[in-house]
Amino acid sequence: MQLRQARASYDLATLRGDVFGGITTAVVGLPVALAFGVASGLGAMAGLYGAIALGFFAAVFGGTRSQISGPTGPMAVAMAVVITDHASTLAEALTVVVMAGIIQALLGVLRFGRFVSYTPYSVISGFMSGVGIIIIILQTLPALGAASADGGPLEVMRAWPDALADINASAVAIAIVSLSVCIFWPAQLSRWFPATLAALAAGTLLGVLWLAEAPVIGEVPTGLPEFTAPALSLGALAGAVQPAVTLALLGAVDSLLTSLIADSMTRTRHNPNQELIGQGLGNIATGLVGGLPGAGATVGTVVNIRAGGSTRVSGALRALVLLALVLGAGSYVESIPLAALAGILLKVGWDIVDWRFLKRLRRVQREHLMIMGITMVLTVVLDLITAVAIGLIVAAMSAARQFERLQLDNVVSVPLLDQSFLGDTADGTSDSDVSSGAADFSARVGLVALRGTFTVASSKSLIDILGADIAEHEVVIIDFADTVHMDDSAALVVERLLDTAEASGTEVILLGLDGAPATSLQALDVLGQVPHERIVATLDEARVLARSLLGLPESA
Repeated sequence: MQLRQARASYDLATLRGDVFGGITTAVVGLPVALAFGVASGLGAMAGLYGAIALGFFAAVFGGTRSQISGPTGPMAVAMAVVITDHASTLAEALTVVVMAGIIQALLGVLRFGRFVSYTPYSVISGFMSGVGIIIIILQTLPALGAASADGGPLEVMRAWPDALADINASAVAIAIVSLSVCIFWPAQLSRWFPATLAALAAGTLLGVLWLAEAPVIGEVPTGLPEFTAPALSLGALAGAVQPAVTLALLGAVDSLLTSLIADSMTRTRHNPNQELIGQGLGNIATGLVGGLPGAGATVGTVVNIRAGGSTRVSGALRALVLLALVLGAGSYVESIPLAALAGILLKVGWDIVDWRFLKRLRRVQREHLMIMGITMVLTVVLDLITAVAIGLIVAAMSAARQFERLQLDNVVSVPLLDQSFLGDTADGTSDSDVSSGAADFSARVGLVALRGTFTVASSKSLIDILGADIAEHEVVIIDFADTVHMDDSAALVVERLLDTAEASGTEVILLGLDGAPATSLQALDVLGQVPHERIVATLDEARVLARSLLGLPESA
């Protein structure tokens, strides 16, 4: 429906915006794609191939009309790990990419896209900051003129002493100039000549004209990429599963978060499941042509929207512009200094770090700060998926504690004074007189009211709090009239409360049991031990039944 409306309203002004957006994002994305290709270990042209294949298919088949897709920091870092730890050949590495694309498409078909929006911001912040730190660490060696170290950031840091002992002054100068251009490039010029492209031009000119001692990209292929057949042996496929899941989940999170940003800027709503299908098809194509996998690129998407791009045409056109550049730019790419790309990525890494969150550390709740810190540190020292998984677990535990407090606030456990609740007896004497030896207004009946929602978060505390209260009364009324929802854990808590009542000789009356709570209790056969006549609809019925269970005469 959304696509039909877009086609019906497509006019010359929309086309003009898409053309300008596509060309602008192609210029912005060119140096970043080259840089991420080198950083991943696949090579500079792999970055461009990925930007073309993924960018085109994700734009045409995705669910976010104005989104630009291509190589991103998290995916480049993850791919570097794949090449180092999970693949012995290029074919095996690209098999991981294809499998990741298949998994992403399946996630979309199975409608898992909406669950990404439930990821806590503290986890996202820690993950993104960790990725930014990794990119900065990895680019220190090329900036110093040293060869890249195999492994992650810890291996790079171990190589720092040797790199510092043999600094390539030309590379350092080029890196500083490129980084400085990225930082200080005038904002008014960025619309016409992006800072990253200016930095690439400045660094390349320095390397070609004066500082030729700096290492360069070197020979690259020209023309269309060649088809790369995946490694289909059982061993290769089995070994590809774990890293493929990592790439798929990272790409899904990265893309759908970018889609949310696009929604906020365009006041539209993306289709998360369709977006995953588009990203999956794009990464499948990327793997088949030897490209670097990617995701929705936040910077490219923002640039596209600001330049006027508003439909899928802008993303597809960007891919075609990059393809035209690839067909004739191979010889020019060879002379780009690696230090120039390092300078650009140092700025990219710095921008990925969530400085807005870090500036508010003193104001952030302690639980959220802990989640962010754990995710960030684990992202740097372990791997991205482990960091996100543990971050989500810690966030869920923190949320469970908050839910426990909120749910327990909705529990009422009070004694019902005999005279005020049960009323006078038929002969005019109070119930407290009938009960020999009992004090006036003795609380023989208790009320437990469960109001709102109850889940596993509060189940243990419910047992601890209510178990003792129930045992103190001769009759207890459990009121479900205001219960909205009970999960399986909370339903089983009710069963344990009934067991506690039986063990202590306390008679139980269930009040207002209906709807979803009744369904949960009946499904688990929790009410099997409760006689049907003990389940009542109103408090007046509960009062009459309580008098009967206490052996009191009917009230007048």
